[in-house]
Amino acid sequence: MGILSGLEPERVFYYFEEICKIPHGSYHEKAISDYLVSFARKHGFPVYQDKLYNVVMQIGASEGYENEEPLILQGHMDMVCEKTADASIDMEREGLCLATDGAYVYAKDTTLGGDDGIAIAYMLAIAENSEIAHPPLEYIITVSEEVGMEGANGIDLSMLKGHCMLNLDSEEEGVFLSSCAGGMSTQITLPVKRVQSEEGIWYEIAVKGLLGGHSGCEIDKGRANANKILGRILYELKKQTQFFIYSMEGGKKDNAIPLKAKAQIGIKQDEFERVFEKVTELNDVLKAEYAKSDAGIEVVLQKIERQGKKMVLEESSAANVIALLMTLPDGIQGMSMSVEGLVETSLNLGIMKLDEDHLFLQHAIRSSVTTKKMFVADQVECLAAKFGGTLLRKGEYPAWEYKEESAVRSKAVTLYEKMYGKKPVVEGIHAGLECGLLAAKIPGLDCIAMGPDIFDIHTTSERLNVESTKRVYEFLIEYLKQKNGE
Repeated sequence: MGILSGLEPERVFYYFEEICKIPHGSYHEKAISDYLVSFARKHGFPVYQDKLYNVVMQIGASEGYENEEPLILQGHMDMVCEKTADASIDMEREGLCLATDGAYVYAKDTTLGGDDGIAIAYMLAIAENSEIAHPPLEYIITVSEEVGMEGANGIDLSMLKGHCMLNLDSEEEGVFLSSCAGGMSTQITLPVKRVQSEEGIWYEIAVKGLLGGHSGCEIDKGRANANKILGRILYELKKQTQFFIYSMEGGKKDNAIPLKAKAQIGIKQDEFERVFEKVTELNDVLKAEYAKSDAGIEVVLQKIERQGKKMVLEESSAANVIALLMTLPDGIQGMSMSVEGLVETSLNLGIMKLDEDHLFLQHAIRSSVTTKKMFVADQVECLAAKFGGTLLRKGEYPAWEYKEESAVRSKAVTLYEKMYGKKPVVEGIHAGLECGLLAAKIPGLDCIAMGPDIFDIHTTSERLNVESTKRVYEFLIEYLKQKNGE
């Protein structure tokens, strides 16, 4: 018996649990991809697996639906892997430790991967069930969506015949997405020099206790960015004290708001009191500033056991690192003038890492206006160059533009209102979806994005609503039953 046994729909949660047993973080999708291929072959479905490990699966029509236009169902197989500070799990090699309270499904100490494992579970449950009436189905299951949509960018879809698609990568039931922001990743590489440190006592400054979250969906929540906060702390300390920087790191994914960051610094014995007092003061200041949006924020100063001299940033390199972190833009850069309350342009400093010779800073930049996206990237590049750094742009993907006429959207809205007695919300989203890239590969693609309620995605608090999962599955089954013209 599985952990999720007894939850309905039973086969959806069966497959979701099976997926969660297989490590499937971004860039580690081979095992889950092979699982999908094995499923298709076991059931006799034509299946294609490319060198990136994207999977395309084709399921024949039910009796009486052979002449219907094929419908594409689409999701991604990779997940964002985050874990709590004290978690011992190796997410590259171990499956998730699932749990449920009956109302929600979650993973102990890690992200759940409901984004987008639940889409795959829906697809497999539908494909295996011969009692579900449906037109020819074409499944697109991509890799590396969470790190720049690389799978969708590289996939070959020439074998597909459908032009109507349901993307199952949304996290709010009753909301049909019809447009999304475009985006890209940018990486700053800033050269640094090191020198032998003077004698001192070594401490770790850690920013922790933050909520983090998805840099598209939660960018408007006012949550703190741990990397930016650490830069601010070092700047404030530098104004009053002398210290040496040995290491810095924060965040693991550019599209996740970093929830922790840390630096190792050396302090002269006679500077400790001033450093301790300043850190205590900044801790109080930050708690007050983020009391409403990130109340758990905490700045901790802790002595490091291993002492002695270290190779630290020389003075000008340390000054450049701190100044760059202080001045880089972050968060919302503009709101939509067309859609009330929708973020138009933003960036998120998701990854910070200092090695022997370089500081690496990686942003996720998003905008529903391509020229604004490029403008923000240019700003970051100019600022990096001012301090002697360079910028690499990668993983660019287009915005998914709103279509005034959409048969898929119209059919979904009508059916939803019929089933649940209320109109669904039709809106755009600031987060990126693969619909834009796939629309460029499938001429005339008509699609919406949808899904069940999933809360706090990309964080260790992520949880999937059980009843919502059931309702969305029932909606999908009814949608599949509707023939063209009905």
